[in-house]
Amino acid sequence: MRLISIRLCNFRQFYGKTPEIYLASGTRNTTVIHGNNGAGKTTLLNAFTWALYERFTAAFASPELLVNKRAIAQANVGTSIDCHVEIQFEHETKRYQVKRQCYAWQNSEGKIEYGSSKLFMKVAGDDGRWMIPTEQPEDIIGRILPESLHQYFFFDGERIDHIFRSEQKSRIAEDTKELLGVKVLDRAVEHLKKAKKTLGDELKTIGDSATKKLLREQGKLEQQKERVLKRQGEIETECAALDVLKQQVNERLRELSGSAELQSLKLELEQQEKGLRENLGRAKGNLRHLISASSYTVFTGALTGEFRGVLLGLRERGALPSGIKQRFVEQLLREGYCICGTPLEGGSGAYEAVQDWLNRAGMADVEEAAIRLEAQVGELEQQIPQFWQRVDYEQGQIQQWRSQLARVEGELDTVQEKLRTYPDENIQGLQKRLDETESQIRSLLLEQGGNQQEIERLQGAIADCQKQVDKHKLKEEKQALAQRRIQVTQEAIARLIEVRSRLEQQFRLSLESRVQEIFATISFTPYFPRLSPDYELSLMENTSGIAVPVAASTGENQILSLSFIGGIIDRVREWSQENTLMGPDSSTFPIVMDSPFGSLDEIYRRHVARAIPQLANQLVVLVSKTQWRGEVAEEMAQYIGKQYVLVYYSPKPDCEVDQITLGTVTYPLVQTSDSPYEYTEIKVVEGRE
Repeated sequence: MRLISIRLCNFRQFYGKTPEIYLASGTRNTTVIHGNNGAGKTTLLNAFTWALYERFTAAFASPELLVNKRAIAQANVGTSIDCHVEIQFEHETKRYQVKRQCYAWQNSEGKIEYGSSKLFMKVAGDDGRWMIPTEQPEDIIGRILPESLHQYFFFDGERIDHIFRSEQKSRIAEDTKELLGVKVLDRAVEHLKKAKKTLGDELKTIGDSATKKLLREQGKLEQQKERVLKRQGEIETECAALDVLKQQVNERLRELSGSAELQSLKLELEQQEKGLRENLGRAKGNLRHLISASSYTVFTGALTGEFRGVLLGLRERGALPSGIKQRFVEQLLREGYCICGTPLEGGSGAYEAVQDWLNRAGMADVEEAAIRLEAQVGELEQQIPQFWQRVDYEQGQIQQWRSQLARVEGELDTVQEKLRTYPDENIQGLQKRLDETESQIRSLLLEQGGNQQEIERLQGAIADCQKQVDKHKLKEEKQALAQRRIQVTQEAIARLIEVRSRLEQQFRLSLESRVQEIFATISFTPYFPRLSPDYELSLMENTSGIAVPVAASTGENQILSLSFIGGIIDRVREWSQENTLMGPDSSTFPIVMDSPFGSLDEIYRRHVARAIPQLANQLVVLVSKTQWRGEVAEEMAQYIGKQYVLVYYSPKPDCEVDQITLGTVTYPLVQTSDSPYEYTEIKVVEGRE
């Protein structure tokens, strides 16, 4: 999982819709968000956990009060206020948009009422269109990074040691197994055991009344489908109108002398982007077709060898003489001469010998079939290396198009940003209008993708209704199938248990070694972590020659926790490259941490600041001004890709203003509000510290 951006709307201190916070990745993988106490750092951390899991950290007070108070107070009685958090992230080359939304309103009695939250997800295709996934959003998120594991990647740095206290250790064991994929095996075994008991109960007869009910349901589904199809037509019309408007704005930008060069470059990059997306889609289609049409060849090696062995055995026994055909022998007997010139007279020894070859030659069609098959098997063997060569080529093409597409998208973002900040207000205004138009088009495309998904779902549901009527006729066949399934299920249980045992032991030893390495680089104590067979983590010392547990301090527990998380990320990432058994996304992991340095002394602060950007592929750190001092800023400077400042506006007229200097620029941290409400703004830190 690679986090791309987050945006809030009326979420706690953040009034209205905030700017999109883009998160750093790559070589400079660290995003630093500065803010005083109460400015919204903990709120921002919990925006991640709420949007993805509807969960909150222990330090998040009054989690039931999510909607911004100013937005509610300014709305009319009974008017709903939208509160939502949008997160975009990437997983296995797919881009996802997650949005969790809730509403609040003030009733006639002046009390605030809240509605339940809802989670929405869209996935971007290679053509740039967004669509609704076929699976539930919770299931997709749970597979990428399970809910039970989120506390290891989104956490309050000052309280992270709480999860390693004695009462939590059993939970750590279970969570770690899930991250590795071992928990998946545990669940698979339990599921298979239950399946053995329920296989015989899955067959039920559908009566006439049920059939009538299904037909009524089918009619309702067809009406829903017609409504969605009508909306799809409306979207097509709206998109066409917006495309015309977009072209007009682009032409106007090109006419303005100051932006002509930038606009031409932008249009050129947009054309390149479109072409690259088409190439990427074409390469993916080629790969799918290749796998569909020819992948079977890689599984035929044993069969071709067996086939050649059968032919060789038949020929050695004389049952299938190579090169001798029945018609040829018959011709020799008719003409009365062997190919060596010996006369072939009936009853003679020579005649009998040649006639014996006639019997051994077999039927002509069998011989010809064997010869044809042998030739075809030879061609099949040649297709295997050709198949892999073509797969490598198509995969190389896909990687090439993706790389070029990422480069073009980056250049396009740069050009658009220049137009947004151009000194000429006319150019800024046109670019703003263009951004709004493109945003409207994206929203319509998202809706269109969701509608298309709904149409497919309705079509499938209609087809299912049609099939249900005949299900009761398959009862005897299904019962026989259930018996075969029970036997296969028992075999699968035994195999999974064996795989689980071996996998756990090998991974645990590797993980323990890595956790010890990370802890040693941060801590100056002679202690070392140990991971038990139950995945319980403890701190040990060996000064007397015997390893004994020690009572770790708060700082040591914090370092131990960070070491464990770093070890998990590093080992699971390495594990996925060497093993086919997969847990959650084991290629990249983000860490979002609030106040990671508060309880540490200067030495530990320096060591932690040096280590944490290397623990994960992506790091988001939320810090106060006092936490972001000398040694921390110095050690993390080379990893910073993006920085933001949370500016808190206080309604107190005599509030003490505050500011922070980053590089050569000073940014406000606390300001006096121009309204009777508190709120927080997000400001981008230009350049790098």
